[in-house]
Amino acid sequence: MTSSMDSSSSNTRPPTSSNEDLNKPLWRYITKLANHSDAGGNLSWKCNFCEKDFKSSYTRVRAHLLMISGKGIGKCGKVEKEDLLEMERLDEEANTRLMSSFSGGGGLDSSFDSKKRKIGGGSGGKKVFNMTQHERLDYEIARMFYSAGLPFNLARNPYFQSAFTYAANHNIAGYVPPKYNLLRTTLLQKEKANIDRMCATFRSMWREKGVSIVSDGWSDSQRRPIINLMAVSDGVAMFIKSVDCSGETKDMHFIFNLLKEVINEIGHENVIQVITDNASNCKGAGQLIEQEFPSIVWMPCVVYTLNLALKNICAAKNVETNEVVYEECNWISEIIGDVMQIKHFIMSHSMRLAIYKEFVNLKLLYVADTRFASMIVMLGRFKLIKGGLQRMVICDKWNIYRDDNQGRAKLVKEKVLDDFWWDSIDYILSFTAPIYDMLRTCDNDKPCLHLVYDMWGSMIEKVKKAIYVHEGKRLDEDSTFYEVVHTILVDRWTRNNTPLHCLAHALNPKYYSDQWLNEDPTRVSPHKDKEINQERLKCLRKYFPNLDERNKVNLEYVDFACKNGYFREFDSIQDRYSMDPKGWWVNHGACAPMLQSIALKLLTQPSSASCAERNWSNYSFVHSVRRNKMTQKRGEDLVFIHNNLRLLSRKSPQYAEGETKMWDIGGDAFDTFEDVGVLEVASLSLDEPEMESVVFSEGVDNVDE
Repeated sequence: MTSSMDSSSSNTRPPTSSNEDLNKPLWRYITKLANHSDAGGNLSWKCNFCEKDFKSSYTRVRAHLLMISGKGIGKCGKVEKEDLLEMERLDEEANTRLMSSFSGGGGLDSSFDSKKRKIGGGSGGKKVFNMTQHERLDYEIARMFYSAGLPFNLARNPYFQSAFTYAANHNIAGYVPPKYNLLRTTLLQKEKANIDRMCATFRSMWREKGVSIVSDGWSDSQRRPIINLMAVSDGVAMFIKSVDCSGETKDMHFIFNLLKEVINEIGHENVIQVITDNASNCKGAGQLIEQEFPSIVWMPCVVYTLNLALKNICAAKNVETNEVVYEECNWISEIIGDVMQIKHFIMSHSMRLAIYKEFVNLKLLYVADTRFASMIVMLGRFKLIKGGLQRMVICDKWNIYRDDNQGRAKLVKEKVLDDFWWDSIDYILSFTAPIYDMLRTCDNDKPCLHLVYDMWGSMIEKVKKAIYVHEGKRLDEDSTFYEVVHTILVDRWTRNNTPLHCLAHALNPKYYSDQWLNEDPTRVSPHKDKEINQERLKCLRKYFPNLDERNKVNLEYVDFACKNGYFREFDSIQDRYSMDPKGWWVNHGACAPMLQSIALKLLTQPSSASCAERNWSNYSFVHSVRRNKMTQKRGEDLVFIHNNLRLLSRKSPQYAEGETKMWDIGGDAFDTFEDVGVLEVASLSLDEPEMESVVFSEGVDNVDE
């Protein structure tokens, strides 16, 4: 039986014939059943592996044996892995020979050949020859860009530059770039493993600095529900994995198990908090996490909470339980409705849009409803283009232009020229500005957990001042509208506030400094605030279940808060206000080692899941509608490489200078990088007028103020 199997295997690979066509090496793996092909070039043949009969050209022979789909022939199911690798090698060698034979035969080649024939001997001729070689390579690279529709910004990618530099500096005779299957399989897995090793440096810091796990959900181009999981520490956001939830019930137990798996992978002793949105299933999962891991806190995303507060104010629902809010805030919804109608009216017709572009250089961008503070963004845009809109509706073209929407055109003109309408927009922007500003501060990966408690209180006070100034009232008078807004903000803060916010606030040395306390007579030190003290003690009980250790850390806090012992030193007191909190604890916290360890972890944590939400733009980038047949696992691997490779690149000195400066920002829209900072067009947290003056406008000098 064994001998027969060996004989069968040997029959699939007959010896190479001297008369074999070297450009079609896979002929050797089939048996020709006829000596001549028909008029169409098709040949009757039998596969030596599956022993099935076919009639086709060599193209389908190749597709059958190499198991390539979409070629009008089935894949061979009997090919062993060893045979497949050998056939792929032979096929690649044949392609190399074909490419070598065609070099010099393309559209550019005749001109280059004629130039070479005119070149004489000597060093001068050699220089000219080298110049034509460089020029030829430039043309080949350019043709690759043009034919594949690649963005020109790719030329600034350091990995694009290093690939061609390496090839130019090393004589690799007969080298052929990796093929389709190699890129999507072997090389992809090798690069993922390589990136994972390179990220080990960041993971090694998690024990000392702590880490936050952030999560967000999304649906890809095939409508598969996917949950994104990332780890953030000290402003560094690392992609961990994404999970396809198709066919699963995304209840709190399912989400809990996903989070638990990542926590165990990272090490529960390194995890400070888990940040998700405020959905009931996420909240339930967070409570299960806190039961399973007492030292880990579930944190609702601050940015998501602020966005919900803005929606409650700016898009109040007309329901029985919300009558008071709707009565006070309905006018805001009407103004926003007018703005959206005007925007859609202008953008829904090419003629109106052309008239608009004559007077306004900023585009009326679409703002997704899921983006944070989208309504405020749109109002801010309208304020920027107010002058252009008013000139547009009084111009001759607008008056002459007639279509079937004359009634709406008249309404647009009335609104745009109505000063009271613009005053309402200004008012909305003024009292929502503090909420918007806090949202922008928190909507990134930077450490801000220790700032949230103070920011929320300051934000509410600023909102109150803006409303009372508009209404012309003293701060001790009553305002029905403010009471409604205040109730919404306090309700959202109550749902968002956790003991970790209070502990992080209590460990910020700035809030004990005389300079900070004297800025506002209503401020008190954290150790004198009842709520903060209670929540701080609650949090310390989670971290230190041992009574002796808890007593020791409480005594360290007493010295820190009351400026006893070494904390009484002049530099220690002076630096509390001026120095970064993390830097202060590094410089002055050694006398309280247990408290210092907690402080250095909490002062490096974010307060939102924005990096996980923004990472879907990366997922869309690698898994677009045009690539919607890509498996979820391969898409996850590409996102892992794409996201973490950018992270590693941004830590290199080359990222801040030279041709590759900020190479992953802005794409082809950027011609200059003056005053750009470190923002990304694809990952902008909110609308950025400063960026837009570089990215979207064509004549920035004429932008309306």
